[in-house]
Amino acid sequence: MPAETVHAPHGPLPTGGAVRPITRWGTPVMHRAQQPVTSYDEELRTLAADMVATMYAADGVGLAACQIGVDLAMFVFDCPDASGERTVGVVCNPVLRLPEGRDRQLEEDEEGCLSFPGAYVECARPDHAAVTGTGLDGAPVSFEGDGLLARCLQHETDHTLGTVFGDRLSTKLRKRLQKAHDRSVEDYPPEWPAG
Repeated sequence: MPAETVHAPHGPLPTGGAVRPITRWGTPVMHRAQQPVTSYDEELRTLAADMVATMYAADGVGLAACQIGVDLAMFVFDCPDASGERTVGVVCNPVLRLPEGRDRQLEEDEEGCLSFPGAYVECARPDHAAVTGTGLDGAPVSFEGDGLLARCLQHETDHTLGTVFGDRLSTKLRKRLQKAHDRSVEDYPPEWPAG
């Protein structure tokens, strides 16, 4: 079997971070636009490493800073595209570009959120997405893809704007999501996935 391909166009994810508890929906920082990253220093690199460690501990494919309670417009990800190739990266101050007109195709697929754990429902999103921003050193970065990667780039950029994917759902789907979350709440204590 061939070795798994990992696409890291702007370098590997930072390592050595500490796992932090994940912030839940309903916490104010989750529902407001995040502050732009203006200082590319050791503190930012430490935050990114903690985000990566937390994302992996929670078995996620992406994590925004607000999801560990930090009011900064940035996210980390390690996510496969439609072909199964994983892309990894860190994006500060992300700007999302989506297809328009005839190029815009919606894909209905299950979506979940580490800040509302244990619950998944169908959510329609464009099947391709591109994000530009800056990396941990302040240099420009850009990522694009299809499949789950497209969904991830949209989902995480939404977090930096104060939008959770539940905001994009009908009342009926939100109720189904809430019921699924309520059924699994005991599996995810407040300090999860830390501790």
